[in-house]
Amino acid sequence: MRVEQRLQELGIALPEPVTPVATYVRWVQTGNLLFISGTGPGDSAPRGKVDADVSVEEAYVVAREVGLQIIATAKAALGDLDRVTRVVKVLGMVNSSPDFDRQPQVINGCSDLMVEVFGEVGRHTRSAVGMGALPGRIAVEIECTLEVL
Repeated sequence: MRVEQRLQELGIALPEPVTPVATYVRWVQTGNLLFISGTGPGDSAPRGKVDADVSVEEAYVVAREVGLQIIATAKAALGDLDRVTRVVKVLGMVNSSPDFDRQPQVINGCSDLMVEVFGEVGRHTRSAVGMGALPGRIAVEIECTLEVL
């Protein structure tokens, strides 16, 4: 699989990976697993609670943007995205009120992207959960575990 070529075919340019805003690192590799820290969107993304301040459709786009940040971080960590042999787990956190129940539809923005970019090895296990608040009022935060060569 040539992931860089696939990104070009999809017309996707990876953003510069975001930098940590606290005392942690963006990624850690142990053995053949690459753990990518909880990642939020860029500064221009809509903020607030999904379904109150941000629509589900807007939040889907935010989750896709976060997925691009995750892929950009993996590239920075690995140098070559073809080293990714499996997207193992996605944990998607959605800033939402207690009665909101469409977190899976929001996090599909990231999950759909992983499959578009990595093909079958992009299919992963996942949790999509609601949070009472996220840092900086971001709508979506996602962390990811990848199996790598």
